[in-house]
Amino acid sequence: MKKLALPAALSFAATPAFAATGPFFSLGNTDFIVLIAFIVFVAVLVYFKVPGLIVGLLDKRADGIKSELEEAKALREDAQALLASYERKQKEVQAQADRIVESAKSEAAAAAEQAKVDLQASITRRLAAAEEQIASAEASAVKDVRDTAIAAAVSAAREVIAKQMTDAKAAELTEKSIEEAKARLN
Repeated sequence: MKKLALPAALSFAATPAFAATGPFFSLGNTDFIVLIAFIVFVAVLVYFKVPGLIVGLLDKRADGIKSELEEAKALREDAQALLASYERKQKEVQAQADRIVESAKSEAAAAAEQAKVDLQASITRRLAAAEEQIASAEASAVKDVRDTAIAAAVSAAREVIAKQMTDAKAAELTEKSIEEAKARLN
């Protein structure tokens, strides 16, 4: 009996189709009341200039994102230019080292005509100097490339940290990274 009473009671309950009865433009029609409430709600939003505030906030956010993208693009271009510069310097140093080796060989050949004893001492001394200059040039090029890699890593870390952390934490991590880079370079 109780099982049959529940469905019967639910069938007589008010449903949305029965709530909106009568002519549309009357206070007895719930659809008309909802329409009036919606229009009043939209009017209040317009009166307090909420759409303008929302558009302003969205524009401000878009400008912030645009400036971050421009800054990241500028940093990337700077890093690429710096890398290209260091690669050019490395090639120049290699060419200079090649010229030094060629010069040392030609001078050694000229010294061979003068005296065999002086020749052996001169060749040994100049090859050692050339190897030292090559080693110095290679060390300088490796240092330049390492500096570029560190700068690029710091830049990339700055972007990742800026997106994931607060300004206070980002400033703290930047300071630590700079101190670590100085300690490694020294």
